Amino acid sequence: MLARRRTLAPEDLAQRNLQLAEQLFQHFEVAGWHWLHVFLPVARQKEPDTWLIIRQLWREHPSVQVAVPVVQPDGVSLRHYQLTPQTQLVESRWHIPEPVGAAEVVPAALDAVVLPLLAFDELGHRVGYGKGFYDRFLQECRPDTVRIGLSLEPPVKRIEDAWDGDVPLHACITPERVWRF
Repeated sequence: MLARRRTLAPEDLAQRNLQLAEQLFQHFEVAGWHWLHVFLPVARQKEPDTWLIIRQLWREHPSVQVAVPVVQPDGVSLRHYQLTPQTQLVESRWHIPEPVGAAEVVPAALDAVVLPLLAFDELGHRVGYGKGFYDRFLQECRPDTVRIGLSLEPPVKRIEDAWDGDVPLHACITPERVWRF
């Protein structure tokens, strides 16, 4: 899936990213959230462009606060920080933009989490990047925190090697539709 994503033409990628943002705002009660956690994309990996979502939130839903993850020095855990239009960002060793000097946000405060993924299946299982960051993080969130994947591609039928510790999605947004689980 990663190799397939890397072959997307820039125009196709831009169109799919616009459609992902449109799907989120059309199909979810975003205005009812106080905190939305969203990953910041690694452009060279052609990850979904969550900046479209973030900027629309800032414009149209300024009461919704945005939190973003930062990989910790232990290499296995995440901490989460508020992102505002004034937040300074630096690129991590993994080429991920990370906030500097921002307020920390505890996972229990989050109403919804937008998750990165490489693939997902029709049952709501996702394949991430293999380190388990998000599975550990999601276990710290409230049970009612909405878990939403972003995928540039439709689902596969079934992920055969789903791990028991995987935290399934509540929904996954693709350019064409929203899958609910």
